[in-house]
Parts: sequence; C-alpha cells; structure tokens
Amino acid sequence: MTDINELDTPAVLIDLDRVEANLSRVQAYADSHGLKLRPHIKTHKLPRFAKRAIALGAVGITVQKLGEAEVFADAGISDIFLPYNIIGPAKLARLKALHGRIRIAVTTDSAETVEGLSRTFAGSATPLTVLVECDTGMGRCGVQSPAAAVALAEKIANSPGLAFGGLMTYPAAGQVEANAAWLAAAKQALTEAGLPPSVVSNGGTPDMWRAHEVAAATEHRPGTYIYMDRSQVARGAGTFDDCALTVLATVVSRPTEDRAIVDAGSKALTSDLLGMTGFGLILAYPEAVITGLSEEHGTIDLSACASKPKIGDKLRIIPNHACVVSNLFDRVTLISGERVVETVAVDARGRVD
Repeated sequence: MTDINELDTPAVLIDLDRVEANLSRVQAYADSHGLKLRPHIKTHKLPRFAKRAIALGAVGITVQKLGEAEVFADAGISDIFLPYNIIGPAKLARLKALHGRIRIAVTTDSAETVEGLSRTFAGSATPLTVLVECDTGMGRCGVQSPAAAVALAEKIANSPGLAFGGLMTYPAAGQVEANAAWLAAAKQALTEAGLPPSVVSNGGTPDMWRAHEVAAATEHRPGTYIYMDRSQVARGAGTFDDCALTVLATVVSRPTEDRAIVDAGSKALTSDLLGMTGFGLILAYPEAVITGLSEEHGTIDLSACASKPKIGDKLRIIPNHACVVSNLFDRVTLISGERVVETVAVDARGRVD
C-alpha cells in the first residue's frame, strides 16, 4: 500500500473517511428537520460522491453549468437542478437534449431568459421546470422583490413549454433572518396569486446548520460541506478535523531562516483570501503564514514557528477554498488515514461551459 508521503507533488488528497462523515452528518440534520437535501457538486465534481450522497438520502444534485450536468447525466444521475440563466441558442439546444434524457430544472431572473426557454421548449411533450431565482441579500443574480418574483412566476406559468417550479436563492452568509423573511413573503405572495411554490430551494454551507430556520424552504443545497475548507471553519460550519481535502506540497527552497518555498502556487492552492490572512493552513506548522502565491510557488513566513521544515519535507495544506482547488487538478488521490486508496480523474473538471 502506498503511503501519501510517496506521492509526487503538488497533489490533492481526499480523505474518504471524512467525506463519509460529512455527507452522513448533514443528511441526518436535513432528515431530522424535514428538509430535502440536494447537494451541489461544484466542490468535488466526482459522480461517485454524488451517487453516495443520493444513497444516503439526497433527492438529487445541483450543478452550476451545463457541462457539469452533461458529465453527471452521462454517469447515471437522473435528477439534476441547474440554477443558472441559460442564454443563447447553443446552450438552449444542449439543455433541450438533457431534458430529453433526465429530470432537469433551471432558474431564471428575467423575462428575456423565460422567452428563450419558451421558444426552445414550446411543443415539448414534457414542459421544462423553471424556478425563479431570488436575490435575498447576496447581491448577485435574482429578482429584487417578492412582487417581482410573482410577476416572473406568472410569465413562466403562461409560457408555452414551461412549468413554474418554485423559488430558488443563494443567500448571503450570516443573513439567515433576512433570507427567511424574504422567502416567506414571496411564498405568501405567490400563494395569494394562485401559484403556490412546490419547491423553495435554499443553499449554502456557511449557514447550513441553521437551514431549518428558513421556514419557507423545502430543500437545501450545500456544496463545500463534503470537503470543508479553511473559510468554512472560519465561519463556524465545521472544524479542521472535518476538512477532507488537503493539498500535499514539497518544500523546494529555504532562501532565509524564516522563509520557505513550496511547489504549490496559485495553480494549486487558489488565490482566494475570503477575508482571511494567508492562503491556507499548514497542518504541521499552524503558526506559519502562506504570504504569497505566484503560479508555481508558495511563499511561507516561518518566523512564528518554533520548528521549521527542511528542503524536501512534504506539507499538507488546507486551502482557503476547496471548490476552486478541485477545478485546478485533473486528478485527485483518495486516501484513508495515511494510506493511498486510489487516484481518480476529476470527471467534471474544467466543464464551465
């Protein structure tokens, strides 16, 4: 059996035991509160983990792009939610092809998107399910008020080839009360308009342990929970012991007493800071600070460390943002403890089309 220290670097390690614990813990939480779970695959991009989540009780999966949906449909996943505005003839044709194979739903926040969907799906034997995306505080996509949600829902319901499926939001972290109030008002307004939403889809890992407080929600879409990362620990969603993904890197230079250079830069660790200091946590040297990333080098300040790594030492790093790391590597290594189980391709890596 190969030990992780025999691996070439940089390499992404996925702890299977922690993955299983994370999937099981959150599914149990959702079950205990009567919430359906529809995990987002953007974090891992591996059909094997999507299938495991479904086996544990998830109702289906969430993807962010058509390319991801195509990969997971090819892998046998038959219930996929794609919360994105699908624009343009090429993407609409791909969506129609998927709709002919599996159960797929999408979102919209504009009349223009609805019109494109309707042109594509008018005459289809089965209408396409379309949810209204709501901006409940994130400041990204989404209609801006419950009244606007009703107006767009009415347009969907009256458009050939489409069926109104409900509401969807990706809320701002830490704004559970505002999100809950927004969705409750929208659900009430839709019900009064004769369009009660059958699905109200909430999302996000940072506030997943408070998902039950969003009373209008029928399902939750966590993503990063499967791996966790430094940013989720900082937000209180888990602990470092829950983090299943680490980047294995080698110290390639010690130019000064207080500086080390590793072979993991922005192409391995992601340059996302997400409000934190440094670009990851080095497990063996938690006092060290990864102060800078160029493409293939990571610069580490060791001045606060009592002991310091040598050239050739291998370090395991918890990245700030695990989802980005998954899209940086063609392959990841599955481990149990210090033992290598298997190295596998990241099936949906790069499928951002």
